[in-house]
Order: sequence, then structure tokens, then C-alpha cells
Amino acid sequence: MKSYSVQVTKDYLVFCAAHFVTYGEGRCEHLHGHNYRLTTTLHGNLAEHAIVYDFVILKERLRDLVNELDHRTLLPTQNPLLEIKNEGQNVTVHYQSRKYSFPKQDVVLLEIPNTTAEMLAKWFAQGIREFLSSEQATHIAAVEVGVEESFGQRATLREEITWT
Repeated sequence: MKSYSVQVTKDYLVFCAAHFVTYGEGRCEHLHGHNYRLTTTLHGNLAEHAIVYDFVILKERLRDLVNELDHRTLLPTQNPLLEIKNEGQNVTVHYQSRKYSFPKQDVVLLEIPNTTAEMLAKWFAQGIREFLSSEQATHIAAVEVGVEESFGQRATLREEITWT
């Protein structure tokens, strides 16, 4: 049995973003930032022209996803410990006695429960699945996404894709 994959790890797949993680029990990180790095691997059968997926197109799509988060504050909309409100030109976030206020254009609201590297990998995987679906790349069997917060510290998600 043969298995093929293509992987992209490029210097321009880096994004700078601020975030904080809540842990419950009154624990919450201070607002801070990372220079994140995205790595993506697509696993699947060979398609037309004997490729798993066109590197040029994959790099463009990944760059688009990375640019959505670059130089923004990342806020998880599914976190029950946070109260996030749109207030005019600002987004405010309450966590216990803390209150943050950010200009709307500096915030990305993510449908995830926390802004951990694991959940960012999930967010990227969803975006990748969406563009694969729109391009009918049904020969792709799995997507693997790594989000590195700092050198040597990475979370990875591998997700099998079931096409309907």
C-alpha cells in the first residue's frame, strides 16, 4: 500500500497575534503575543498530473488563512468564562474582574472555546477543509495542521476527512 502527502512549512506562514488562555478556577494568562508558525500536511491519493495537491495553490490558500489572524487579538467566542460584547467601535471582554477593550478592526472572533495552539490548529483545519471541499479535492484523506507558538512548542491536529 502506498501513501502520499504534501507538506508546507514556509517563513511567510508566520503570524503575530495576541491572546490569553483561561484555565478555570480563576486562572487566566496575561494578555501576551506569539509569532506563530503554521505547518500543514495533506494526506491522500494522487490526483491528476500525479500530485496530491498543487503546492502553489496550497501556499496561496494557507497565506490567506494566516493573514486573517496576523497582527490581531484572538478571542474565543465559545469560552463560557468570557463575556465578549460588541460596543460601538470596540470589542470588550470581561473575565472576572478584568476588562479588556479593543478596536474592532484589531480583533478576530474565533468560534473556538479557547485560544490554545490546539484550538488554533482546529480553526486552520476547518479553513483548509472548506477550501478543499470548494475545490472538490475529494482524494484528500486527511489534513494535519501544526501551530507553533514558539520554537520547539507546537500543537498538532490530524483529522481524517470523510467526504459526502
